Amino acid sequence: MKRLKAAELKDFLEEKYLLYNNSQFIETDPVSIPHLFSKKEDIEIAGFFAATIAWGQRNTIVRNARRLMQLMDDDPHRFSLDFSKNDLKAFSKFVHRTFQEEDCRFYLLSLQEVYRKHGGLSKLFKASQSESPIINARAVFLKHPHLKRSEKHFSNPGAGSAAKRLNMFLRWMVRKDSNGVDFGIWKHLSPAQLICPLDVHSGRVARKLGLLKRRQNDWQAASELTSSLKLFDEQDPVKYDFALFGLGVFERF
Repeated sequence: MKRLKAAELKDFLEEKYLLYNNSQFIETDPVSIPHLFSKKEDIEIAGFFAATIAWGQRNTIVRNARRLMQLMDDDPHRFSLDFSKNDLKAFSKFVHRTFQEEDCRFYLLSLQEVYRKHGGLSKLFKASQSESPIINARAVFLKHPHLKRSEKHFSNPGAGSAAKRLNMFLRWMVRKDSNGVDFGIWKHLSPAQLICPLDVHSGRVARKLGLLKRRQNDWQAASELTSSLKLFDEQDPVKYDFALFGLGVFERF
């Protein structure tokens, strides 16, 4: 594909954004899990778990995230507040790739503290002039005793991770549009503060389109990509995540 001029590239991205920012794609996407709920706290907890295990085959991600919700009695906020250690036995056989029983137990116990003592997930992801809200959230979440192995599931932008899944989670919570995909239930952050989710698919497309030069898919690259996308929409650059993802996964661009 020949390199597009800036105006042509914006039109191309807008076209693909409108195509893929569409509720018809929800069913096969991890975002379908928080869409099972209507209460703010249920949406954010369901979204957090769905995003946490969002790697591998999409149908497996959705199936396992749905299983987690069932184990939480399809009432994740109430369950998170009230469960006892005895209730955690039901999760003993839960495995999603490297996210295993010990990780699941830690996440549930830490999440209980977050909702009992810290005002919930939205309060963890605080806006900051100097660093990603993910860094503050990670520091608080990891205060609960845990195995070292569990830390890898809560990505660390401070160590260079692109934090694709957590940036995707933030997109779900912060962006609000009329197409019924992203929720926009967190008002303390603006879409302009978000970083575009970056993985092997979106990275490949972004480089082909001239939006990204850095070769590694890390935090620096995600920031570079977001800066490029701000040239087309300064207030909502991560809306183009739909375009990059759709081009990479559905069109094999």
